[in-house]
This record gives sequence, structure tokens and C-alpha cells, in this order.
Amino acid sequence: MTTKKKSIDHSLVRDLADILNDTDLTEIEFEQDDFRIRVSRTPAPTQVVAAAPVAAPVAAAPVAMTASAEAPAAASRGFNVPSPMVGTAYLSPSPDEDAFLKVGQTVKEGQTLLIIEAMKTMNQIPSPKSGKIVEITAEDGQPVEFGDTLVIIE
Repeated sequence: MTTKKKSIDHSLVRDLADILNDTDLTEIEFEQDDFRIRVSRTPAPTQVVAAAPVAAPVAAAPVAMTASAEAPAAASRGFNVPSPMVGTAYLSPSPDEDAFLKVGQTVKEGQTLLIIEAMKTMNQIPSPKSGKIVEITAEDGQPVEFGDTLVIIE
């Protein structure tokens, strides 16, 4: 009996990744006969769950109070762009280049706002809508958590 070894169809993986980017999905799965492939833009949920208890004992209460106190004020100023992942925020493509954006600048939907490095991968964070930058809450080179407000767009 012979077994066939399936090779990875790289164009299929690229097509699925393009669908993720075009639709803002976080995960997509394709299955045909015995072949199954899953493409995801975020780390597996188990990694996030494992990391949460480590930071929770000391920082959970102050962070929760700060976030709830700032949320109404931030919401009244415009649209909050939340961090889609845990990582390190970078406001420019490299240390010797200008920042992607400045307060008062007009951005278009899909334009890169900043980069978040997660697991040694640089992830461009696109603008979910067009508008004017009211505030940049992320600091260059500083860690961000899932859901943290990165930028406020009016």
C-alpha cells in the first residue's frame, strides 16, 4: 500500500491570508477531502489565557479602574482603535524613520497606523476607518495589551 504525501499549496495559504486581511477576520479554515488548513492572524487563545494569570494578581485592579475611568472620556473624543494583540508598539517603521502618523493628520481606511511586535513578528495595524487623528495613546517601544486603545480617530 502506498501513501501519498500532500504538499502545501503556498498559493492557497496566500489566498486565505488575503481573505483575512480583506475581511478583518482573525481566522479562516479550509477543508477538502482529507486536507485541512487553518490560517490565523493572532496567537492561539491558550497562549493568551496562560499569560493572563501571571500579570493579574498585582496589576488587575488598578488597570481595570483606570480603563473604566478613561473609557467614557476617550469615547466622546472619537473612535478608539483597540490593540488586536499583546505586544510592543512601534510608531515608525524603523528607529531612524518618521512616525506613521501625527496628531491632527488625516488618515484613510487601511492606512498603517503603527506596528505591534508580537512573538518576533512585526504586525502592521491598519486604520479601521478614515478620519483625523485626535490622540495617539500608544507610546513608541512600550508594551500594549489586547484591547488597549492605540489611537483615537475623529
